[in-house]
Amino acid sequence: MTRSEDEWRASLGPEEYRVLREAGTEPAWSGEYVGTKTQGIYSCRACGTELFRSDAKFDSHCGWPSFFSPLAGDRIVEIEDRSHGMVRTEVRCAACGSHLGHVFAGEGYGTPTDLRYCINSVCLTMEPADAP
Repeated sequence: MTRSEDEWRASLGPEEYRVLREAGTEPAWSGEYVGTKTQGIYSCRACGTELFRSDAKFDSHCGWPSFFSPLAGDRIVEIEDRSHGMVRTEVRCAACGSHLGHVFAGEGYGTPTDLRYCINSVCLTMEPADAP
């Protein structure tokens, strides 16, 4: 998906643009999906690509929605991020290149993958499983 930054600005709100297109981070515990238990599919707010299922979401108590696996490996792109004086792995939507958050390994959460995809709520929309 190719759009100019002006087109992204026009289609996203200011906070959505800051996080999705400028790799920002929403404040901890502020996001719509941090504590939700609703079953469904989480999609990229920028382009609508389905990214995560609620059955892969878990309570990490980190302040952002956490998932142990994406819906499919080809839905995301992982990029080394050396910003802020540390080495992390950034997660972007493979379809539109928007920043979603970061993935962390080996934290001992006891999930099937031992991964924590720490995703900004503002980057997601959620379609409940019981929706038509």
